[in-house]
Amino acid sequence: MPAKKLNLRKRYELLTRGMGWETTHHDMDDVFPYDSFEGIKITDWDKWEDPFRLTMDAYWKFQAEKEKKLYAVIDSFAQNNGQTNLSDASYLSAIKLFITGVTPIEYAAHRGFAHLGRHFRGDGARVACQMQAIDELRHQQTQVHTISHYNKHFNGLHDPFYQFDRVWYLSVPKSFAEDAMTAGPFEFITSISFAFEYVLTNMLFVPFMSGAAYNGDMATVTFGFSAQSDESRHMTLGLEIIKFMLEQHEDNLPIVQRWMDKHFWRAYRLLALVSAMQDYMLTNSPLSWKEAWDVYFVENGGALFEDLSRYGLRMPKYHELATAEADHLSHQVWSVFCLLGNATGFHTFLPTEEKMDWLSEKYPDTFDKYYRPRFEHWAKQKEEGTFKYLEALPQLCQVCQIPMIFTEV
Repeated sequence: MPAKKLNLRKRYELLTRGMGWETTHHDMDDVFPYDSFEGIKITDWDKWEDPFRLTMDAYWKFQAEKEKKLYAVIDSFAQNNGQTNLSDASYLSAIKLFITGVTPIEYAAHRGFAHLGRHFRGDGARVACQMQAIDELRHQQTQVHTISHYNKHFNGLHDPFYQFDRVWYLSVPKSFAEDAMTAGPFEFITSISFAFEYVLTNMLFVPFMSGAAYNGDMATVTFGFSAQSDESRHMTLGLEIIKFMLEQHEDNLPIVQRWMDKHFWRAYRLLALVSAMQDYMLTNSPLSWKEAWDVYFVENGGALFEDLSRYGLRMPKYHELATAEADHLSHQVWSVFCLLGNATGFHTFLPTEEKMDWLSEKYPDTFDKYYRPRFEHWAKQKEEGTFKYLEALPQLCQVCQIPMIFTEV
């Protein structure tokens, strides 16, 4: 008689919880020392369940199919000299910022989730973190492989990890990633999987990949959408871990809320780099930073926290300030980059008249009033040969390493 085929739920249970055991030679608290010192109380790890019920054999199959498609596009892009189809060479400044500011975070996330894949006591959570660790490593590798084609034709792309450790504005993503990695396992997963990946990751991947398509960079579009299917799983993991912690014990709520307040703000300040990338570095911009913020945070994020309010979780602290800053953020960041173009790992340039008209349309309350006169003044100085770069770098906050460049709104 042929063996009965297992359904998805049973197969998932056997390949996650079914492979775990209670230790006898050593106390479980000694084997898993990290998942209790943060104060999070877990009463039943079996309540954790991956909504996708993804097992390792299925995972490899899905990822192999995506790899074939991705590398076929990368090869085609290289063979057809895809770099000649870019809207303008200045677009590469956005790619340089991406590979130095975002790609190293992917590797840091890989290291963090690999640690969780060993140190979470729950079998289901460990397996999910192991697969996400592989995802993050894959993202870092595919980004490097895709962008390596441009390294053959343009400068500034050869050593992103060297820059990540040394360049002043990259202290923001570096500090964010390393603070998360050195936190406890529950704070790490709250920071990366929820505060960044669930609440804010669409601010990075969706608008920027659309921007790549608008500027003829089909290779970047492909690795972006290849990663986006992974991101949907990561977002679900982030939401599930938040619900799991809040449902396990009422004492977990104030701890989770404190982490949410902290890491939302850290992730938001990291995305200041993305705002400048989106509004100024893309020759053709599909939507402004403010439009993306309104869609992906104000609307989608607001609906998310309304749903989570039944657990007692409120919107992150200072979310209203982040929304108010949407009219100013990209302009202030790009202004500082223009004044420090001698100390950036990419080329800076003043916006053209066409770009300023677009910015005026997208930011009717602020751009013409505060920022157009500034850029026009600098353009006049450049024509006269009197423009000078700043001779000192911005001061950094000694807590979170964010440059002190933002005004009050």
